[in-house]
Amino acid sequence: MLLENRNAVVYGASGSIGSAVAAAFAREGARVFLVGRTREDLAKVAAEITDTGGRAEVAVLDALDEQAVDAHVRSVVDTYGSVDISLNLVRRGDVQGVPLVDMATADLVDPVVTGVTTNFVTARAAARHMVAKGSGVILVLNSGSANGSPMMGGTGPADAATDTLVRNLAAEIGPAGVRVLGVWVAGIPETLTPTALSRVNSNLAVDEVGIQALIGQLDSMRITRRSPRLAEVVDTLVFLASAGAAGITGTFVNATSMPLGT
Repeated sequence: MLLENRNAVVYGASGSIGSAVAAAFAREGARVFLVGRTREDLAKVAAEITDTGGRAEVAVLDALDEQAVDAHVRSVVDTYGSVDISLNLVRRGDVQGVPLVDMATADLVDPVVTGVTTNFVTARAAARHMVAKGSGVILVLNSGSANGSPMMGGTGPADAATDTLVRNLAAEIGPAGVRVLGVWVAGIPETLTPTALSRVNSNLAVDEVGIQALIGQLDSMRITRRSPRLAEVVDTLVFLASAGAAGITGTFVNATSMPLGT
């Protein structure tokens, strides 16, 4: 198993990506700590993991609450000895589909502030313990939209800020044996639902036919002419969290199949 006896904290663990990654971490031998704001949703994910022989615990907190995040990580370390993997998948509240000249200031700025804050707070909490131990992996995720993302509001600026945070933190704590890196993903077919799309673009009302058309459009934009599936993105995150990726840090792995900037 790639992650045997590791302790992995997953923030935003009840979402489509978070639940899939948490389950994969558990299958690879990790004890997973599912963090989010809705206990019922987290408990469902935990039950699915434990029903298949995995180990999972639930914690309800807001990743913007640094005292709560610090206390939770400290409790994991006190009880189980370490935090070996930290993955932040908390939603930022991106607003898209509105020209910048028509966008409210808060709609542009809030995703940047939320994204940087949750990534910083969760990474810092884990890093303090990982540095003391001399090992650990901090993972983040965004869409890789830092280099040109028209009609996507604060998504590009938020991604750019996160990219920079990852590189700087990796440089600072890399000598202590801690890796910091991320994955760029965009338009994973299994996550494209009417609810998810309307969450970021209230003007986008689509049915199943519209979703398939959108996936087809995304396929045509990718170098491979196909959209990476959720299982493939999950496998990438599992590998990056493992010892097999020990030489990779301070960067993002492009799992979009799009020609994004590096």
